[in-house]
Amino acid sequence: MEWRTLLSEKRERESASKVRSADLRSEFEKDYHRIIGSASFRRLQDKTQVFPLDKSDFIRTRLTHSLEVSSLGKSLGQNIGENILKYKKNSGFTPQMKEDISHILECAGLIHDIGNPPFGHFGEEAIRDWFAENLSRLSWRGKKLEEMFSEQMKQDFYHFEGNAQALRLVTKLHYLVDEHGMNLTYALLNTIIKYPVSSVEICPDSGDIREKKTGYYYADEETFRRITSATGAGNRRHPLTFILEAADDLAYKTADIEDAFVKGFISYYTLKGELEKLDRLEAASPFRASDKLGLLYERGVKKGVSNPEDYAVKNWIVSAQGFLIGCATFGFTSNYDRIMEGTYRHDLFHGTFGEKLMDLLGDLARRKVFTSRAIYRMEVHESTILNYLMDRLVHAVLHFDTDNRKESIDNKIVSFISDNYKNAYRIQANGKGEAEELYLRLLLVTDYVCGMTDSYAKRLYQEMNGII
Repeated sequence: MEWRTLLSEKRERESASKVRSADLRSEFEKDYHRIIGSASFRRLQDKTQVFPLDKSDFIRTRLTHSLEVSSLGKSLGQNIGENILKYKKNSGFTPQMKEDISHILECAGLIHDIGNPPFGHFGEEAIRDWFAENLSRLSWRGKKLEEMFSEQMKQDFYHFEGNAQALRLVTKLHYLVDEHGMNLTYALLNTIIKYPVSSVEICPDSGDIREKKTGYYYADEETFRRITSATGAGNRRHPLTFILEAADDLAYKTADIEDAFVKGFISYYTLKGELEKLDRLEAASPFRASDKLGLLYERGVKKGVSNPEDYAVKNWIVSAQGFLIGCATFGFTSNYDRIMEGTYRHDLFHGTFGEKLMDLLGDLARRKVFTSRAIYRMEVHESTILNYLMDRLVHAVLHFDTDNRKESIDNKIVSFISDNYKNAYRIQANGKGEAEELYLRLLLVTDYVCGMTDSYAKRLYQEMNGII
């Protein structure tokens, strides 16, 4: 892969005007302004990161998480770009390219979760579970949909994925000017494709990170091919995707600990004890995690702060992030050739001093937060909402835009769906066969559900059930 093509400024719809403009922004800076002005981006302020419908102003939402990923991604891009220049890792790499990758990563951080449904990653699981339970029961004119669909169509629903939905949203569903969505640059779009494989090619146990999940749906395969052909990445991971993923992992694993501490799931002493175990295992690491936390506690006491434990944990998070940024930078630059060849199979923390710290933070959040009764109670509540909405919406859209007689209530339910999504359906369904139209109508449901905020999903459920 070559940076010249990887940083493709091409868009689905190219500007008709070639006249020199007074606008001095780069194409990637223009992407930034398209994103932050979009309704889809604004909706992230009411979507769950970990704690759904939380009343605290401190706890992170998808929006604040995305802003943090954007900031970390830009910083990593600057570090890595400077390293490539300084050590002459690539003779064709220029200072302008360093600026470009920083802007691309800044934008990619903003939209990496834009396709996620309400209620966080549990929302994705709930949608997958619904299709696993119900797709085999759906029929059309006496024929089972499962028998009508191709294997890839079926697997798209069984392996429903927010990452694939993000690509779909920004390229098709954000219908502002035309059917090309936000019309972002190909370099940016390729960066957010974390898994350049279809739903029938995933292999979570292969050890290759690119095959872990679905990267694009059957409905969006042509778009995927155009993007990856223009950048030259093909079925390989775009190099910037590794950096985006590192920024995302770094942001959520440190933030989950901080949010869990604030919510009372993890105490200062719990974290201290876990980090002491890590320090014993990682004796050669330059970052003595437990010692750093203890020193920050002592500093808080000396300063006379009212809560030295709170002071220590929050400042430790900042220190840990700085250390992990260095680890991810080393992970990319030390594996540079394999990443550019498309043969590197791991994340950027693999084999660095940061690997075990990242593993510990993720495991601690899982044990103390994600498997707690409080979270389980929330997820049962969320499951009830999403299952009901999927039941009613799928029943309503099966006969949408056909000559079949529809129940009057179904027409009313379909009217709730955004005209943008229905326009996108009609454009994609034009000239397609019966099975593909049905497949696209099911995608119309997931498009609508994924566009919902947590509050809207809850309110719609209550209104449809007459709960005032």
